[in-house]
Amino acid sequence: MLLWLSEYLAQYHTGFNVVQYLTLRAVFGVLTALLISLLLGPVMIQRLIRHQIGQSVRDDGPQSHLSKAGTPTMGGALILIAILISTLLWADLSNRFVWIVMVVTFLFGWIGWVDDYRKVVYKNSVGLPARYKYLWQSVAGFAIAFWLFWSAQSPAETALIVPFF
Repeated sequence: MLLWLSEYLAQYHTGFNVVQYLTLRAVFGVLTALLISLLLGPVMIQRLIRHQIGQSVRDDGPQSHLSKAGTPTMGGALILIAILISTLLWADLSNRFVWIVMVVTFLFGWIGWVDDYRKVVYKNSVGLPARYKYLWQSVAGFAIAFWLFWSAQSPAETALIVPFF
């Protein structure tokens, strides 16, 4: 969004052209995500604690893990929110690969949410079994790979390129 705004404002003042640089946007994107995490993190942790959305620990496990009981879970939501906002602000939203990475990130985040949700609701530390995590991650990965292949705009996008050969 800010890239489009800077392109518009550059016609009035050339200083806005600096936002066109990918490195500057990458640094500001990381700083924005950090700031969002620092501002929303404590609020989100307090809300998770208030709603008793915490980690369940097995009684038969190591004694050192018992201290983890009640630790807020679903912290990945904070990471996903920071990534979403930062990307929407600083990325080139006309680039289809930005959207592909966002879709993959949130598909994997959804799998993590299901895992955490099962841990909280069923009050056990198992969550989503590993075979289902791998299954759904594979389904998401293959779906995106097929979509990338299907939507290729040039032959170079589907060619296998091995460096040095």
